[in-house]
Amino acid sequence: MIFLFLALAAAFTLFPIFMGLLNSFKTEGEMLNNILAFPSKIQFANYSDAFDKIDFLRSLWNTVAVTVIGLIGIIVFSSMAGYKLSRTPGKLSGFLFALFVMSMLIPFHSVMITLNKIAKLLSVQGSTVGLGLIYIGLGVSMAIFLYHGFVKSIPRELDEAAVIDGCGELRLFFTVIFPLLLPVTATIAILNALWIWNDFLLPLLMLTDSDTYTLLLSTNMLFGQYGNNDWSAILAALILTMLPVIILYLLLQKYILNGVVDGAVKG
Repeated sequence: MIFLFLALAAAFTLFPIFMGLLNSFKTEGEMLNNILAFPSKIQFANYSDAFDKIDFLRSLWNTVAVTVIGLIGIIVFSSMAGYKLSRTPGKLSGFLFALFVMSMLIPFHSVMITLNKIAKLLSVQGSTVGLGLIYIGLGVSMAIFLYHGFVKSIPRELDEAAVIDGCGELRLFFTVIFPLLLPVTATIAILNALWIWNDFLLPLLMLTDSDTYTLLLSTNMLFGQYGNNDWSAILAALILTMLPVIILYLLLQKYILNGVVDGAVKG
């Protein structure tokens, strides 16, 4: 019964993706005639058309740049903060950790106008680098929560032994502690990569020039103002947009559950 339930849940989840993939190989007329039917002839031209319309390579580069900047910042700052807060007892440390946890409860929509004004004030609006920096600020809270719990499972004796051998605090962290954080780091990297790659609202608010658009924003430009949409090209563009992150997920999925459980439960 459990297997049957999970199989049905998987089929329900994958059905929209399957329909998008199926109809991305059809002509516009075939799609409008019967959305559930298989294509009479596979139309690879839809993909070449979508590739050109969304300027795929440029949009892919912008998306990768934003994602990499966001991930590096989130991992570096969150791992250091999570380690320090976990290893430092006291009310101040507990209070700061509680602030990070509580910030996870604040909906993005309640701060997006203020965030937009601050981005304009700091002259980072319209820049992929600026967008990546904003993702760092928005993503560190959950990462600190996971790192904080995971660090508690690492014996303090390792810290003491490294200090006795002459390690400074930064060298202790990056040479002794950080390599041990690989499972939770992989989880944080995957979860945040999926979030940043698939995010639409924040890039829409922050990127003002089409030359800096991410894949989703470039795909959004295919939608006509009055409903005159080329659905074949739109679906092909969406499949192209999903493909890199799906490959990443399939390669690293085994780390997700282990890292989440280790970070949230071990503490």
